[in-house]
Order: sequence, then C-alpha cells, then structure tokens
Amino acid sequence: MTYCVAIKLKTGMVFLSDTRTNAGIDNISKFKKMFTWTVPGERCITMMTSGNLSITQAVISLLQENIDQPENGLETILSAPSMFRIAELVGDAMQVVQNRYGQGLSQAGESTISSILVGGQRIGGSPRLFHVYSAGNFIEATDETPYFQIGEHKYGKPILDRVLTPDTPLDVSVTAALLSMDSTLRSNLSVGMPLDLAVMETDQFAFSQSRRIEENDENFQRLSDGWSSAIRNAFDQMSHLSV
Repeated sequence: MTYCVAIKLKTGMVFLSDTRTNAGIDNISKFKKMFTWTVPGERCITMMTSGNLSITQAVISLLQENIDQPENGLETILSAPSMFRIAELVGDAMQVVQNRYGQGLSQAGESTISSILVGGQRIGGSPRLFHVYSAGNFIEATDETPYFQIGEHKYGKPILDRVLTPDTPLDVSVTAALLSMDSTLRSNLSVGMPLDLAVMETDQFAFSQSRRIEENDENFQRLSDGWSSAIRNAFDQMSHLSV
C-alpha cells in the first residue's frame, strides 16, 4: 500500500509520500512514488501515485516519454498552458494505460484502481492541486478542502483536519504533513520509510525543499518522539475530565 499527502496553501504547496509497496506480508518492496519536474522561472510540477504499481508506473513513463521525444510534436506537461491542462494530460495518460492493460489485469484477478495527485504552478496562474482517478477524471482542491490524501489516509487525517487552512504557514504545514505520516507509519505496516518530501513556494517555480527522509533521520525521529510525548501528556491532562 502507500500513503501520500499533498497540501495547497496561499503561500505554497507541500508534498509527502512513503516508498513502501506490499504484495503480501512476505513481499515488501520500496518504490519511489513522488515525481517532480521544473522549468526554472516558468513551472513546477509534482505527482504522487498510489494503487496498482504497474499502472501508475506506466502512466508516469508515458508522460516522461512524451517529454523526451519532442520530435513527436505532442503536447506535454512541460508545454501545457495551465495546471488544469496538465491534469487533463495525466487523465488522458491514465485512460490510455487502463485501456491497454486493464482488461488483462482484471481477468487475472488484479485490481487496476490507481490514483495520482498532481500539483504545482505555472507562470501566470496560481498553485493548483488535482486528484486524478483510475478513469482519468479528476477533482481539484479548494479552500474548503486544501489537501488530498491517497492510499492509507485514515490514520493521518485527524491532524490535518484540525490544523490546516489555506492560511496555514508553509513550515507549519510541513510539520502537519510529517506528523500525519508518522501517525500512519505507527498504525499501518503497509506504509514505510524512507519518505520523499517536496515543498514549493508560491510564484517561485522551484522547490524550496526536495529531499528523502531516511529511517535513521534524527530530525524526523525527534519530531515523532515529541509528538508521542505531547499526545501522552494531553491524554493525562484530559483523563480527569472523563464522564
């Protein structure tokens, strides 16, 4: 399984994904689920994937192949005029891959359900975030719902609901995303380290952070330990209020 979260704010966007893929309790692998593209001063794009790994890998490969072969004259995510059009191109690629492999996978008893989060900003537009589904259709994040999750989302949702608004500072949102991931890591073995984190500031068209967080990362461990301690202390303070 997997867990990915993307947050859209007035000041920028935060993207965080794990790297664990499961095909049974004795078949655990690590695969990158976050992909980024940058045209300096013009656009900055991030995608994160969940679901059938062969489907999502094929979608990302198809999008990259079109970029790498400009002689074909095809519109790509690096030439599309808006983030909305980029989401459409991802949806189109999803349809192509699902039509090519979906029936065979279904006949073999394999699920083809897949999701891709698409976020970023192009010059002349504001940061936008989309959730693309298996059929190629998609929805967009709004001020009422400033974040999307895919994969094992339930464990990390409560803190996001309590903390996030479009006005939340970027650094606070990074902390919220990391604690959301930490809660998921503790409660679900199908989500695992290392993590990939990307942060972009509005109108900068570049990533202010783009890094991998390994299992022995001291900063993440300190954050995790501090959150556990804070929850225990809060519980102790609230326990006398029980009815």
